[in-house]
Amino acid sequence: MRAPPALEFPPLRRPRGIALAAWFLLAALVSACGGEAPGGSPGVDARHVALDGQSNFRDLGGYRTADGRVVKSGVVYRSGTLSKLSDADVATLNALGIRTVLNFLTDEEIRARGADRLPEGVKLVKLPLDGGDGGGGLVEVVLEARRTGDFSKVPVDLNPDIHRLLVRDAENQYAALLRALADPESRPAVFHCSHGVHRTGTAAAVLLTALGVPWETIREDYLLSNEYRKDEIEKRLTQLRALAAESQGVPPEQVDTTNMRAFYVLEGRYVDAAFEEAVERFGSMERYIRNGLGITEAEIERLQAELLE
Repeated sequence: MRAPPALEFPPLRRPRGIALAAWFLLAALVSACGGEAPGGSPGVDARHVALDGQSNFRDLGGYRTADGRVVKSGVVYRSGTLSKLSDADVATLNALGIRTVLNFLTDEEIRARGADRLPEGVKLVKLPLDGGDGGGGLVEVVLEARRTGDFSKVPVDLNPDIHRLLVRDAENQYAALLRALADPESRPAVFHCSHGVHRTGTAAAVLLTALGVPWETIREDYLLSNEYRKDEIEKRLTQLRALAAESQGVPPEQVDTTNMRAFYVLEGRYVDAAFEEAVERFGSMERYIRNGLGITEAEIERLQAELLE
């Protein structure tokens, strides 16, 4: 299959505090999705696109805005990586009419995971969220936790910290995403990271906020990932508990799984941290979009006109 054309934006500046490098390692393991879709929108099964090689591919349409409009269905999707798609999956994306894929993975991640498998002629836009090397050893700590099952040094609050970092440091990428989605020539489109959880979850929150969807609905959309990746999460937690039990010399049921479960299972407070960071820095999510991302009022009006009905 011929490689799709690619556009590329520069990677993020090096973050302060916890590095996003630690974050995308985390994102490569976390899981998400579940429950019924909020706000009278289509349910989980109607929203979900079943694929062999990606469990967290779903439609962002159907959500109701605060002023009573509805996000159009079949035009914007969110997902995890598309590198493991089967031939049947590629045919499904073709049937959906996907024109553009916006990929938040870094070049290192793409080399490790493989390039997206896409239908012929789909435009690939690379928006890498690069974490730099300022993690203070956190990456090594997480790798060791995965190897041994010992998550005692992996803080429970790592997940909300990631979303705070994204609000501070992903401004160029999220601005480019909104502008691309406002262009009818780019749609239908899908944006994704590794598992469609942190980078993609924050991006979806920014997009839905720009469209006027209430935050309560945005939080519920974020938590859907726990359901779609439920089997993967439980399988991994079982493996980690067994590893920890072996290293500690205790039965698996005696292993404290608090930290490892917090690492894999999303909570609403994780994405709420993005909201809190935006409020702290700009006064509101809406002002973050205008002043942090540099999206003008005219651009927001165009985005809403294109994506709402």
